[in-house]
Amino acid sequence: MGKIICLLGKSSTGKDTIYKRLLAREELGLHPIVTYTTRPIRAGEKEGTEYHFTDEDGYLRLKAAGKVVEERAYHTVHGLWRYFTVDDAALDLAHNDYLIAAGTLVAYAGIRDYYGADRVVSILIDVDDGVRLQRALNRERKQEHPKYEEMCRRFLADSEDFAPEKVRQAGISTVIQNEDLDLCLSEIIAYVKCVQNGVQ
Repeated sequence: MGKIICLLGKSSTGKDTIYKRLLAREELGLHPIVTYTTRPIRAGEKEGTEYHFTDEDGYLRLKAAGKVVEERAYHTVHGLWRYFTVDDAALDLAHNDYLIAAGTLVAYAGIRDYYGADRVVSILIDVDDGVRLQRALNRERKQEHPKYEEMCRRFLADSEDFAPEKVRQAGISTVIQNEDLDLCLSEIIAYVKCVQNGVQ
């Protein structure tokens, strides 16, 4: 039976980098699940890689078709931005393992409830808040039109969304520090292999 590995973590913890590196490891045989967003595409992002980029009408069509697995809506200083996972019938959990950068605890809970707790595994990536804030600032400075207010809103919201009691309530037990990317990756790879071999 295949598994869905969910990478979770606050913004700027390295989820996207880790996601790409794990997919590149052929021995893991992980297939990507790319989520959707209505937010504007950032410099350096590509459609279908980081996200599927759509608009509010696209979201409403998928929702009406019953294909939205889980969703989150954020009222940003730039308007309403949605992030959501879609059941696009591409998953074959009978034969494959999948990887998703689910991001939030709410997203993880929605995916777990939709596909079943026996098929969904979580890995929470953690980083010191000072390091995380500097990473977010560095990334935002590279944008053609930096959105510093939104960066700050998201940073503060993450502190509330990932409060220790909420992590416990979500049943998250695997937390891996990303102070050193290579070490973090080696720990995650070892854990994924254990999951694939039925040892958790």
